[in-house]
Amino acid sequence: MKTVLAPSPAGAPRAGRSVRRLAAAAVLAALALAAAPARAQPAPDAPRGLPSLGDAGEMTPLEERKLGDLIARELYRDPDYIDDAVVGEYVDGIWRALMVGARARGELPPELDERYAWRVLLGRDRSINAFALPGGYMGLHLGLVGAVASRDELASVLGHEMSHITQRHIARLLGQQSRQMPLLIAAMVAGAVAASKNPQAGAALAVGGQAAVIQQQLNFSRDMEREADRVGYAVMTQAGFAPQGFVSMFEKLQAAARVDDNGEWPYLRSHPLTTQRIADMQQRQQTLPRRALAPDLEALLVAARARVLSRPGVDALRTWADEPGQSGFASQPLARRAGVLYAAALAQVELRDLPRAQALAAQLLPLVAGHPRATHQVHLLQAELALRADQPQRALDLLKAEAPATTSDPRGQAGRAALLLRAQALTRTGQAGEAASQLRTWVGDHPLDASAWQALAQAEAAQGQTLRALRAEGEAPMAQLDYAGAVNRWRAAQDWARQHPGGSAELIEVSIVDARLRQAQALLHQQREDEKKFR
Repeated sequence: MKTVLAPSPAGAPRAGRSVRRLAAAAVLAALALAAAPARAQPAPDAPRGLPSLGDAGEMTPLEERKLGDLIARELYRDPDYIDDAVVGEYVDGIWRALMVGARARGELPPELDERYAWRVLLGRDRSINAFALPGGYMGLHLGLVGAVASRDELASVLGHEMSHITQRHIARLLGQQSRQMPLLIAAMVAGAVAASKNPQAGAALAVGGQAAVIQQQLNFSRDMEREADRVGYAVMTQAGFAPQGFVSMFEKLQAAARVDDNGEWPYLRSHPLTTQRIADMQQRQQTLPRRALAPDLEALLVAARARVLSRPGVDALRTWADEPGQSGFASQPLARRAGVLYAAALAQVELRDLPRAQALAAQLLPLVAGHPRATHQVHLLQAELALRADQPQRALDLLKAEAPATTSDPRGQAGRAALLLRAQALTRTGQAGEAASQLRTWVGDHPLDASAWQALAQAEAAQGQTLRALRAEGEAPMAQLDYAGAVNRWRAAQDWARQHPGGSAELIEVSIVDARLRQAQALLHQQREDEKKFR
């Protein structure tokens, strides 16, 4: 498995929407707001610090995390899951800032902060959608990243979904549906089976099975949406994002709601946009001082990348690739030209014209001079293109100006994209030892970074360190909750060690593998028990 830093070749078969395989579980979370009970009475002994809108039912944070882990494991295995280091680092920076804001406002209780995963999983899907999942997970389609024009707009969506999690909306819904849940789960399972053969038929079964529940309990879902708006708005402004981002995102959703729904905006269906929600956000925005916002060049570059990564089809790629050559392009605003050039360069990669892609990236660089974040994105793009053109030394030269990866927040990703690109370049220039050293430092602070573990495995293998490579290969599936995959690789490591007995260093590595194997086997057993419980 390679680190995903660029899109697959044009024409690659599309495996289906990101969450299609998860209808039985993800719909319960992503669309749970439409299936909430009409009334919720707070428990008399509800602990201090929990949200005010109802209670969390009978599901504990630990139980919710276990359910979230089961869903996340399936998302990781979905063909449309993508770990793009560039988009992921950008999204993660916003996500972490929002978490800081939530803590500062007291919206993130210490128990949830510690127990929940707080991870955003990207889906290679063109539709505009995002959804909260149990246990602190969130799904985000590249289509939504490609539709926003600023960090503030994306922060409004992430803040809204984070608030569904911190307010424990999903836990309440699952804990309060004891009478309706069996029928609903049955409908979702039937929909999942049908969707594997006929997506439209599967969707019809799933929707039909919950239609009565949705119709009867829409009012409570609107209450949850308003609460997520209110809390999300407060969190994003606390985190330093402009309140205009919330309003402008609502305006985009409102404009989309006026036209016929062609399936590209499922976010509207799972998050119904009402005039009351729009008016509330507009009123809140008026109470704060309005500041002029300059074009967000970095956001436009990342959005262009997300659009290309979402597999839009050869016709769209050709259109984007040709756009810089159209008459009148030079007279367009700088921000517009920058986004177009980035998309054109990456589209040319898909169309397998690397020299043209590199020329477009070089044309883009002077446009963003004076904009450090945008310049950083262009340097990453140029290094990525150099690696694709088998120019690893050029990639290293381009990355020299980039700051090293930071370990200030063990859960954050600052500097991750440059680290992974640099590790590839070092390994390919005969400096695998340096690559391995940098990656070991990173995974020591970020043990759940599957792509970093896989890059480390490649660097170790390049040095002939087979046992260390096998150990790292086991850590990669472990980080994505694939405990069976981890067991497989660590058993292979044990077999190799028995056939190639080594010195004291090897014995230490073998002891680590033995311990990790036992942990993986225990987690695999627990995972199977949890599957029985939630099915």
